Amino acid sequence: MRPDNDVIFDTDDDDDEKNLTGLQDDTESDESPTSGSPSSTPTWPQSYRQSMDILSNVSSPNFGFLSGISGSVSSLCKRNPTPYIDSSLERPFIPDSNKELPPAASSVALPPRKSTLSRPKLSVTDLPPLLQQCSFSQAVLNGINVLCGIGLLATPYAIREGGWLSLILLFFFGCISCYTGILLKQCLESGPGLKTYPDIGQAAFGKVGRLGIAVSCIQFSNVDVASAPIVLYTELYAASVEYLIMMSDNLSSFFPDATMNFAGLHLNSHQLFMITSTLIILPTVWLQNLSLLSYISVGGVVTTVLIAICLLWVGVVDHVGFHPTGTALDFANLSVTIGIYGFCYAGHSVFPNIYSSMKEPSKFLWVLIISFGFCWLLNMVVAICGFLMFGDSVKSQFTLNMPKEYTASKLAVWLTVVIPMTKFALTIAPIALSLEELMPPAQRQSYTVSIVIRTTLTISTLVVALSFPFFGIMMSLCGSLLALLIALIFPCICYLRILHGKIPKLNVRILRFSNRHCTRKLCPG
Repeated sequence: MRPDNDVIFDTDDDDDEKNLTGLQDDTESDESPTSGSPSSTPTWPQSYRQSMDILSNVSSPNFGFLSGISGSVSSLCKRNPTPYIDSSLERPFIPDSNKELPPAASSVALPPRKSTLSRPKLSVTDLPPLLQQCSFSQAVLNGINVLCGIGLLATPYAIREGGWLSLILLFFFGCISCYTGILLKQCLESGPGLKTYPDIGQAAFGKVGRLGIAVSCIQFSNVDVASAPIVLYTELYAASVEYLIMMSDNLSSFFPDATMNFAGLHLNSHQLFMITSTLIILPTVWLQNLSLLSYISVGGVVTTVLIAICLLWVGVVDHVGFHPTGTALDFANLSVTIGIYGFCYAGHSVFPNIYSSMKEPSKFLWVLIISFGFCWLLNMVVAICGFLMFGDSVKSQFTLNMPKEYTASKLAVWLTVVIPMTKFALTIAPIALSLEELMPPAQRQSYTVSIVIRTTLTISTLVVALSFPFFGIMMSLCGSLLALLIALIFPCICYLRILHGKIPKLNVRILRFSNRHCTRKLCPG
């Protein structure tokens, strides 16, 4: 017979017991009948799953091994909206184990429930009930597409800042991130209706865990886990800022003497191309049907590999050469390296969607292993080759160091410019959709309101990028504060909370120790 929860946690310190007891009480109060009513409004954000599916789904009718995904991005924008999850929070995601489940509780998805507030009409229509028709190969491509991003460009710079031994951290973070992906899988398997990251937050901490209201916090190991959805959207916003900085840096490297005087303001090449890039990207943000951009952005895996090949080509064929240099370990700048490596493995916000879309979810473990293994290998090769080629002069994006007279260098730079043009709208869309949900019902169907929200978001990213145009530091900051929270801390906290009565005591101690250590590093004091 499995021991009860008190026996499991009696061996832990008193503070942990108090935290756990407080969490239990808070969650029970959230799930009590008095907290909900038949007129309760839909949980926010309702658009999370559909927007994450746009970011991750690989679907192309032109390739046989990629065909057959019924939940393709094009159909995402054409099907009639259908509720995919219970619109109220009256019932917990994880049913009480002491109570006998009714027959309806064994279904895969919770039945829709009427609400006095009608579902908002979003810019991208709601997904139909999830059909698990994503094959193993498609799931692997989805995972690789999520992980292999712009973090690759900064890996040689990470070695420069942290030294050669910092590559051990690259491998270590890959292993830990893969393990926390497995923890998310076990959380998804713990109850019916769990499909996305916010669903896991709701299952662990009730309403507050899903809504992510920062002023109404649930504390566990000194971490504000209630802000998980907000952290997810902040990560996407920061990535959008990174895209603008990346485009500006690479374009200004081609045209360093480009300047402009406008209304008494002098714009240097970086500022000029950042504003120009924003104006080019802006029409893509207004699109309601993002299927075309999603098909193009799926080529991100191919594009990333091509950039790596261009780097190797310049080093070997164009005879730039490889020159051993650098220090073994630099503790002073190691924090920058940690942030960049953490950014390279930031894909956990999408992994629950990939798992839920698979025909055979039991193979998700191998999807994680292959995806993280490929990402680690590619990042390691680029980091080593890039630093050997350019040494201590390597910049935050190695494409800025590549000699412009070579064709491979030009191709790499232009590929680096094209990536943000195809991914910016897809990255900012989840934030825009969540904000549209908060608008009054009469304005949710207005295309003008949608354009205003998306334009405002885009301009705000431009302002942030102009104010802080440092690609490497921005990536390190995002990796330390956001990516590590989503990839390392939140999965452990939710896993401990949802399955706290079923976890061996040794695992509990290890996870709690790791959580405290990471939390003290991220949030000192």
